Amino acid sequence: MSDEQSAPTCYRHRNRQTYLRCVRCDKPICADCRIDAPVGFQCPDCVAAGRRTMRQTRNSFGGGARAGTTGTVTKVLIGANVVAFILTVLSAGVGAIVSPGATEMHLAFAEIGLGFSQFGAPVPEIPVSLFGVDFISPTVSAGGYYRMVTAMFLHFGIIHLLFNMVVLWMLGRVLERDLGPARYLTAYMLSGLAGSVAVYLFSFGTTTAGASGAVYGLFGLMIMVNRKLRRDNQGIYVLLGLNLVMTVMFQFSFAGHVGGLIGGLICGAILTFTPRKQRALHWVGFALFLVVLAAITFFQTGVLDNQYDIV
Repeated sequence: MSDEQSAPTCYRHRNRQTYLRCVRCDKPICADCRIDAPVGFQCPDCVAAGRRTMRQTRNSFGGGARAGTTGTVTKVLIGANVVAFILTVLSAGVGAIVSPGATEMHLAFAEIGLGFSQFGAPVPEIPVSLFGVDFISPTVSAGGYYRMVTAMFLHFGIIHLLFNMVVLWMLGRVLERDLGPARYLTAYMLSGLAGSVAVYLFSFGTTTAGASGAVYGLFGLMIMVNRKLRRDNQGIYVLLGLNLVMTVMFQFSFAGHVGGLIGGLICGAILTFTPRKQRALHWVGFALFLVVLAAITFFQTGVLDNQYDIV
């Protein structure tokens, strides 16, 4: 018997003789099937099996190393704010593009802890006419807790919208890449809710809207993340300082902005102080923070109910 006749054949191409073998399973493989490995060659089946069992690389905060690199969540958040603004303009007319005043959309979905008549009487429910539909919209104190979320996507005029979206684009993409989409989105929403809760506590009689609370939360989040990753925070401090000065000068929602900033710092602390091997505790921390925000909200509702006898 000749050497050629005794040579093994490729397990995938039976008509090809070969002396090459996979270093993992020892199957004979031809030149077309061999795949370079750190040592020798592997067959396609072993390479595929290795990819399936390979653990995904994680970033410093537990998210997938590749997750968040496209900024998808940030783009969706910006898109949601833009859609809400378009609906506001469609419902109120083109004047709403530049007008900083409240529209029917704001009366229905902006944060209003408790309305008041021109004589100072409490108004827990607000009549609204939106897109030809008349309905009653409860204030937060009357059970309209959804306002604390929907207010985060409404704005007073195009300048208000553009300013918040520019900052969201600048900070959001970096944080989404650092934290991963899930943690980033959760921290963003919790920061916005913290701002809404602060408004409910200290400015409950005003009509408040905007992504500013959540955006200020991104400042706090960025400060904590940069400290964890040993990145310079000087630029963030300068930008944050300028924004706080503008908040005071132009009498923006100070409570909402500072509340959002504190919320972002708390979310950042949850993410950065949790032991690296116990990243699942991030979600426990987020859940506890949400419970605290809910408890404060219900407490304030009780206070307002006792003070103004809300039915």
